[in-house]
Amino acid sequence: MLLLNTEVRDGILKHAFDENPNEACGLFAAEKGTSEVHTFFPMRNVAESSVIYQLDPLEMMKVESEADTNNVQIIGVMHSHTHTPAYPSSTDVRDAATFDPLGLWHYLIVSLEKETPSIRSFRIKDGEISEEEVRVI
Repeated sequence: MLLLNTEVRDGILKHAFDENPNEACGLFAAEKGTSEVHTFFPMRNVAESSVIYQLDPLEMMKVESEADTNNVQIIGVMHSHTHTPAYPSSTDVRDAATFDPLGLWHYLIVSLEKETPSIRSFRIKDGEISEEEVRVI
């Protein structure tokens, strides 16, 4: 289960809408050993695309440094799907295998396909996708 406080959820949704028509992306962090997200780091999609996202490697290093300074751990990545459901694409699965081979991260996807956005989270390991509950606290 992935826990989001309302401030984080609202920040994630705002970022998704602000970046539309491109996919939005960012990282999120929690206290070490938990999945209660309390910090969201909106990031630039260097692909500037409505169908894929790519995190800026330099910005990612800065985010990781800030997380270390605040004694929190990056536990996942969010991105938006502008015209498709909130479900990992084949590109998302391939990227997970490359960048998270142990399947430790949470993959939060915001779909802007319909008028009301949808937020879902997944774990991806060895090409297998499993959905997890997202609870707003």
